[in-house]
Formats: sequence, C-alpha cells, structure tokens
Amino acid sequence: MNPDNLPQILQTGFHLTLGATSFLIETLQDPLKREENLDKLQSDLSLLADELLEKGEMTEKEARNFVDTIFSPPGEKDNASSDESVSHQQSDTATDTFSESVGQADVKQIQELTAQMAALRVELEKLRAENSQD
Repeated sequence: MNPDNLPQILQTGFHLTLGATSFLIETLQDPLKREENLDKLQSDLSLLADELLEKGEMTEKEARNFVDTIFSPPGEKDNASSDESVSHQQSDTATDTFSESVGQADVKQIQELTAQMAALRVELEKLRAENSQD
C-alpha cells in the first residue's frame, strides 16, 4: 500500500460510508425509495458503489456548508458574501443553494427533527427489547 494514497483511500471510504448511510435512511423512510433501492442492490454493485460515493461527497459538502453557516459570527456575514462568491465557483450548485437557504427557521426545524429522531430511536430500542423478550 502506498502511504501517499492512504488519505485518499480514507476519504473515499468516508464518502462511501456517508452515501451508504443516506441510502439506508432513504430505504427505511420512504416506501417508494425502498423498492427502488432494493432493486439497485440486486443490480450491478459497482454502479451502486459509484452512486453511494457521489451521495457521500454531496452529503459532506452540504454538512460542511451547513456547519459553516451556523457557526459563522454575525459580523462575518459581510465577509461571507465575498467568500461566498469564491465558494460558488468551487462548489456544486445544489450545495450553494443549500447554504444560502439555511435560515433561523431552518435551524429550528432541524433541531425539532433531531429531537423527533432521538425519540423514535428510543421507541425503536424499546420495541426491540420487548420483541427480544417474547
């Protein structure tokens, strides 16, 4: 293994993991996507891996822009607009749209959804424990 390739291999693995997680969440949440995703699993796995890698890269970009938007100090918003023009040239259009559309209401909605997900996770663990006892 070439040590120069190790960071690239790790980053590719990270993107693949993010894409697979996104794929799994879509499969669990949306019945229509479930059928589509299950069909993809039965098809060519190399194409699926490429798709998962792309999803992971996009998810990472969106997450970075989201975190940058949330944690940028209010005084830096003027500087952010000049930095944003450079960013627009370097990143995908979807990612730019995402970072521009994130507002205070969006942050509140994300927090509410996160709380709902945590509650669902607790309920799911409770149901699993009950089923394992039966």
